[in-house]
Amino acid sequence: MHEQNAFDAAALRLFDEVARGGSFTAAAELLGYTQSAVSRRVAALERAAGGPLFERLARGVRLTPAGAALHRHAVAVLDRLDRAGEELAAIHAGMGGTLRLGAFATANVDLVPGTLKRFAARRPGVELRLVEGLTVRLLERLGAGALDVAVISDYPAGLPAVGAGRLVELCEDRLLVALPAGHRLAGAAEVELRELAGERWIEAAPSGQPTLLLAACAAAGFTPRGGLRVAEWTGKFGFVAAGLGVTLVPELAARAVPPSLVLRPLLGPAPVRRVYAALPDDPLPAAVELVELLGEWQACTTVLPT
Repeated sequence: MHEQNAFDAAALRLFDEVARGGSFTAAAELLGYTQSAVSRRVAALERAAGGPLFERLARGVRLTPAGAALHRHAVAVLDRLDRAGEELAAIHAGMGGTLRLGAFATANVDLVPGTLKRFAARRPGVELRLVEGLTVRLLERLGAGALDVAVISDYPAGLPAVGAGRLVELCEDRLLVALPAGHRLAGAAEVELRELAGERWIEAAPSGQPTLLLAACAAAGFTPRGGLRVAEWTGKFGFVAAGLGVTLVPELAARAVPPSLVLRPLLGPAPVRRVYAALPDDPLPAAVELVELLGEWQACTTVLPT
């Protein structure tokens, strides 16, 4: 290539129009150029290509073998550029592209799938990708540009420091106590936390780390007995069902609780976690719409099973 930028998109579009119409004059009229301007651009292309691209005829022009070869590539390039433009327009309009969502485990019981069902009905052209993880990891991925939106919570030990971006509070999620079906308090409509002062607690956080449970028990006048540490909620259910302790369960996860357990609200000020959506500084329109739908979801007011 002898001239830098001779094969830019504008030059290739002009070249395509001349090739299709077989005329410098027709291409000039279609594109709003003068005929001399078209001739100069074609001459620049020919210099960059190393030889003639058109055979000049008495009336019009036709492609040389080299011109036909370049035209095949030009058509492919212009098609890709057109498709790229359409895809970018769809992304900026919130109608296409890929939306990468991260969420903590219990949000994926009801809140996220219920919202994604509504979102997919509105925006069928948007491809959805989901990553599950802990809040701190999701915020790291969001900060690194690997997620477009993250659903996070301040449980068990408060919300981690959030750098760039913004948070949208979605709801407050009550923490309920999960008891084995044969527990002495399983038949109560509500449970007073201090009635569980002698129970072992199945927890996820290391012993001594500040948690909502420790704060709630301190307010009730006792320190909870340590028990087994289990990170996943489904694992906690198994240990509680085996009678190895009791645990707190977010109301968001109520639908996933097996029938071998009962969930009971706590009397008085119950431990509550807050659920947020985290967005980058310049979020995609589709991410903004998804967060709006998350805020409308009523999963945080789940009716408890009896």
